[in-house]
Amino acid sequence: MSPDTPSLDLATLDWNKGDSGLLPAIVQHSRNGQVLMQGWMNAAALQQTLDSGKVTFFSRSKQRLWTKGESSQHWLLLQTVATDCDRDSLLLQALPQGPTCHLGCASCFGEAAQFDSGFLGRLDALVARRERERPPGSYTTRLFEAGVRRIAQKVGEEGVETALAAVAQDEAALVGEAADLLFHLTVLLRARGLSLADAVAELERRQR
Repeated sequence: MSPDTPSLDLATLDWNKGDSGLLPAIVQHSRNGQVLMQGWMNAAALQQTLDSGKVTFFSRSKQRLWTKGESSQHWLLLQTVATDCDRDSLLLQALPQGPTCHLGCASCFGEAAQFDSGFLGRLDALVARRERERPPGSYTTRLFEAGVRRIAQKVGEEGVETALAAVAQDEAALVGEAADLLFHLTVLLRARGLSLADAVAELERRQR
């Protein structure tokens, strides 16, 4: 997707505020709105971001342009960019190609910025943490270590059991099987590098 920048004129941005020539740039996940990180951009960094499609900042510690992912290959692929009403800060929507934070987290703001739809959001975050940390003795760890094929098999089994419960068992049994299905589906998505947020984003897209 090309950056949606028809109204963005770099010359009209307030680069002189603070006498630094830098504007704060917030990056959000373009599919679920999760805040990924905040950095700083000068005009050259923003222009390179627009030209390359990869989010590039001005590093105040390195004193040079720095493309997120240049060492890790965990790029932030630009989708859209906008400015606030004062034209002195930037909001970028991007697709992360791996963890954004150098600590291996999806967001530099930690779990507080995770996708959230009530408990399902917290479950999604927990499964992501289990996939990353692989604590011994965890059932979720055993699933991840068994691989995608085995996880997919479990989703199939739970789907059949949910369908059977719907036609032959009581409400409590159906709820229990549906819970098992949702859990294993969450694990399967994460094993493929996806999340519940991606499925929710697809549902939202279909409603447009």
